[in-house]
Amino acid sequence: MWIGTLTTIRKINGFNYKMKFPDIYNTKIAILGIGYVGLPLSMEFAYRKSCLRTNKPIKRSIYAFDTNKSRINQLKRLFDNTNEFSKSELAEAKNIEFTSNLDDIISADIFIITVPTPINKFNKPDLDLVKKASSDIGYIFKKKFENIKNKINNFPIVIYESTIYPGATEDICIPLIEENSNLKLNKDFFCGYSPERINPGDKNRKISSIVKLTSGSNKESASLIDSLYGSIIEAGTFKTATIKVAEAAKIIENTQRDLNIALINELSIIFERLNINTQSVLNAASTKWNFVKYLPGLVGGHCVGVDPYYLTYKSKKVGYNPRVILSGRLTNDNMSKHIFNLTIKNIQKKRIKKKNARVLILGYSFKE
Repeated sequence: MWIGTLTTIRKINGFNYKMKFPDIYNTKIAILGIGYVGLPLSMEFAYRKSCLRTNKPIKRSIYAFDTNKSRINQLKRLFDNTNEFSKSELAEAKNIEFTSNLDDIISADIFIITVPTPINKFNKPDLDLVKKASSDIGYIFKKKFENIKNKINNFPIVIYESTIYPGATEDICIPLIEENSNLKLNKDFFCGYSPERINPGDKNRKISSIVKLTSGSNKESASLIDSLYGSIIEAGTFKTATIKVAEAAKIIENTQRDLNIALINELSIIFERLNINTQSVLNAASTKWNFVKYLPGLVGGHCVGVDPYYLTYKSKKVGYNPRVILSGRLTNDNMSKHIFNLTIKNIQKKRIKKKNARVLILGYSFKE
């Protein structure tokens, strides 16, 4: 358990600072991006009154920051449009301050980035939001050292939870922080990566019941970050060897799932042409102990159909064309056309005129 007792003298921007790591039991935490990941994380930090590992009392202030002013105003009125939290649950979190003003979070010691990382229309990673958040962190760090001089201060810690390809934290995000703050990693501030594993809408697998991967930019920060999450995650944590390992572990979780679904989708296409019922085949195969049962269908949402493109993008950058992953993506992306063609085929079998057909689509959304 890292307790943050190390104190050292650092000269930053011409001033001497007595620096130490934050006390994880009594600190200010800012979460940037209050969506389906950031809000549950903010609430979990706010709810926890004692450390799960040490039973020591916790006294933390939580800043929930988002550039979407409408979202922040709704949460201030105790309304969550994602339906994850009720009015009474939001009211119970007394130590959260919701804000869209960046200057409100300058006093925080630990900053956690939970902004979306989508793909663009060309299936390339869109890192605009995580880049903006990194630049904002640089601005905050610069302001912190302008406002407090010649007294004991906490090393600022920034942790990324947004899904990105291996290497993005150190190659893209950290340079933006350094550029906008004039500070140096592992000298003036520290960094980590702890990928989100949120399953939106799942009332059984909440954030605290899912093992948390952690990492840090050096041994000390890795220990602190692991202890920080260990204080709130009942399922426990797994400290990875490096930031890149944590990034890669996250990206392959959804890539593996995407490929498994692609295999079953392709099998369903083959069985349809052979006039064999796919569900019957799966039921039969499932009687073997090591057969993993997946069902055919559409792959949508913000992660399973997106994350593989982050990995394939990086793979191509280093000179390898990932044929299996891209083949799976192609199969899943074309399933909507396949289902459409099957629908037309069945309409024709029923001798219904296509222009007069009325089609009911059940399960249109990716999540309930």
